[in-house]
Order: sequence, then structure tokens, then C-alpha cells
Amino acid sequence: MKLSEQMQRVVREQRLGFVATVTPDGRPSLSPKGTTRLFDDERLFFADIASPGTVANLRVNPRVEVNVVDPIRRKGFRFKGTATVYTSGEAYDRGLQLLRDQGSTANRDRVRSIVVIEVTEVAELIFLANDAAATEKAISDSWLDYYTALHRAPTCRADERAE
Repeated sequence: MKLSEQMQRVVREQRLGFVATVTPDGRPSLSPKGTTRLFDDERLFFADIASPGTVANLRVNPRVEVNVVDPIRRKGFRFKGTATVYTSGEAYDRGLQLLRDQGSTANRDRVRSIVVIEVTEVAELIFLANDAAATEKAISDSWLDYYTALHRAPTCRADERAE
């Protein structure tokens, strides 16, 4: 399935995907992957740097869902598909090169595998505003203000406890 330009843009901009797999005993497992990228215009991938559970799950059941969301615009995509784990070869090398081309320091010492996801289904994710009359710009501005304030707030030291 070819990914639209809008889908590709969100993945390129966000770089964080939440990967859902299923454990061998049927429990859901969700793990953030900060290396979520486009492998090409039909596939996503992420690097297995510290993902032993996710990779183990995918070796048993390769079905996967990846959610990539812009937290400011409150929009994103749910990508469903089938994952293949590569520990060497052309796909592994290509994944490393794509990461390096985008500024990553990923190398063979850090990356155990490259997980390529053949996307078979996509759904748009839109978080509705509490105020149905709010414009997309107003929603974005509100969340941008929220995250800006959150990251500018002084951090609480361990010895400072709320009364």
C-alpha cells in the first residue's frame, strides 16, 4: 500500500512511533520506538536498539500496528501490517544507511536488527477538541502553549515534596 505524502510527512516529522505487538501468551504489548522512519513509500521501519521484547513478539506473530501522532496538531496515523526482522543483509544495511542519512549515529554495534513493516492498512487518528467550534489552528496553538509551558517549568527535585 502506497503511503500518501501526508502520511509520509507525519512519519518524517515525528520520528516516534508506538509499536503494538502481541506476546506469545496473547497479551498486548506497546513500546515507543524513537527510530520510526520510512523505509520507502510503502513500508516503515525501526531500529532494534533496545527492543528485545518487541522483536521476540514479532518473531512469533509478525502482525503489528504502529501509531505515529503529531502531539501539537493532534493528528496522526495508525499503520497496520506485517513486520520482518533483519539482522544482516541488504534491508539491514539500507535501514542503517537511512538512519545515518537522517543524522542518527546508528551503527552495527548499537543496532541488533532492522524491523521493516509492510503496511497493509492505514487509518487516520484525529483527537477531537472539547470545544467542537475550535479551529485546527486554535487547537494547535493551545497544545503548543501547553508543551512550551510544560518544558519551561522548573523541575521538582527529589527533596522538594508537596505538602
